[in-house]
Amino acid sequence: MTMDAAPPLTPLDRIASWHAIYDLACDYMRAQDRLDPALHRSVFHDDATTDYGEGYRGDADGFVAFAQGVLAPHKTNHHMIGQVRIDFESTDIAFGEIYFQAHHRVAGEDGSETDMFVAGRYVDRYERRGGTWKIAHRSELVDWVRNEPAADLPGGSAAFPWGQRAPDDLSCRRAEMRVR
Repeated sequence: MTMDAAPPLTPLDRIASWHAIYDLACDYMRAQDRLDPALHRSVFHDDATTDYGEGYRGDADGFVAFAQGVLAPHKTNHHMIGQVRIDFESTDIAFGEIYFQAHHRVAGEDGSETDMFVAGRYVDRYERRGGTWKIAHRSELVDWVRNEPAADLPGGSAAFPWGQRAPDDLSCRRAEMRVR
């Protein structure tokens, strides 16, 4: 008994699928920085699994609760996406490697602040179900971590508006942006 291979993606479907998966990566990062658990959860299929090492292994619901809980005490979080490689195995399955860098401003018990920098990669399996791409499995691999005393430009908060968590961040206030 032989099985026919799935037809390859058309060039247009490949572009649309790549962008849909890239949007998942952007939403994931935004959800972490703005502390938006609903957006965070939305990038995963209901039966998705995650592997963040000893920090957390399990389902998407548990991971989102874990990650939001870890990030909430931080003063700020800033995640950036680097290289994105997405390989399509079929019309409905893809694998990805997404490089990231993250900055976390962490307050110490003594009131001091530390800048923690983390760089690594997400190694993912994506599946398109019912026409929608989402993460079916995500593993995080850390390539390096650096901690140092917090450092900002003198007068930084007075000189520039600072990002905030949802819903207070300007990016969450679309009505206000319409009249600017």
